[in-house]
Amino acid sequence: MTDTLATIALSINGDARHVPTGTTLAGLAALLELDPAKIAVERNLEIVPRSTYADVALADGDQLEIVHFVGGGDHADDSWTVAGRTFRSRLIVGTGKYKDFAQNAAAVAASGAEIVTVAVRRVNISDPKAPMLTDFIDPKKITYLPNTAGCFTADDAIRTLRLAREAGGWDLVKLEVLGEAKTLYPDMVETLRATEVLAKEGFLPMVYCADDPIMAKRLENVGAVAIMPLGAPIGSGLGIQNEVMIRLIVEGASVPVLVDAGVGTASDAAAAMELGCEGVLMNTAIAEAGDPIMMATAMRHAVEAGRLAYRAGRMGKRRYADPSSPLAGLI
Repeated sequence: MTDTLATIALSINGDARHVPTGTTLAGLAALLELDPAKIAVERNLEIVPRSTYADVALADGDQLEIVHFVGGGDHADDSWTVAGRTFRSRLIVGTGKYKDFAQNAAAVAASGAEIVTVAVRRVNISDPKAPMLTDFIDPKKITYLPNTAGCFTADDAIRTLRLAREAGGWDLVKLEVLGEAKTLYPDMVETLRATEVLAKEGFLPMVYCADDPIMAKRLENVGAVAIMPLGAPIGSGLGIQNEVMIRLIVEGASVPVLVDAGVGTASDAAAAMELGCEGVLMNTAIAEAGDPIMMATAMRHAVEAGRLAYRAGRMGKRRYADPSSPLAGLI
C-alpha cells in the first residue's frame, strides 16, 4: 500500500512537483541541482533569507518561486523593490469606502495588489467580536501598509505609526500629514519633520507629498523610502493634473515614485505608469466605481499596460503628419 505521506506536493515556478516529506529548501536546491548561493526563493509570497534554507522545512501545498540572474536581462518578471522588499504588482489599493469587508477583499483579489493601505483606528470595545479587516484580507498574504490618514500634525502621525508598529510590528508605513480638511493637501513642513523623526526611529516611510521636485528630494534625503506625489486632490478622481512635475520627480529620485491620490479611471493609472512611476496607489477610484470588482480588474490591466508602454518607449511627438506608407510611387 502506497504511503501517501512519503511525499508532499509543491508548486515550483508554476509547475507541480512532489518531493520527499521533510525536505528543506537546501535539500530542494540539491534535488534541482541548483546552487543556493545563486538563487532567491519566495515561499508563499514571502522572501526566504538564504541563510535559513537548511532550516526551512517545506510543507504540502507550498508555492515557491525560485529566481536567478540571467545574462542580458530577463523582463518576464518586471518586479519593483521598496526598502529591500520586492513586489510583482505595481498597484496598491486602499481599504476604505467599500460597502463591506467582503467587497473590499474581492476588489483586492481582482486588482492583483500585494499591498493594501490600512488606517489605524480605535478598537470597538463595545463589540470586540465585530468583523475586522484581517478576517477578510490576510496580512500574512497581503502586505499591510499602515497609513496616517486623517492626521493633521507631525506629532499625530508619528504617534499613530508608533501604535501601528506596536500592534502589528510594521516598519514599512505610509505617511501623510494633511494641511486642512477641504483639499486634504499635504502640509509639507510637517510632513518633512515627521519623515525625519520616523526614519531615525527605524521606520521605512513611504511619503504622500505635493508634486514638488525640490521637496520630494528633501524627503528622500531625510529617509523617505518612496515618494508618493498626488496626481490630484484625494478622492477627486480628476486624474494627473501636472505631468511635468511628476516626471521631474521621477527623474530626480533614487527611490521609487508612486502616484498617490486623484486617479479616477484606468487611463489615469496608465498615464502615471507611462511617466515612469514605479506604481500607483488608489482607493476611491475602485471603491466608488459602479462595479468595484470590474474596476479593480481594469486598474490592474491599466497599470500593466502603462508600465509596458513606458518600457517600450513611446514615439516622438510631431507637429505635422508623417505617413506610415511612402507617398512616392503612387499611381
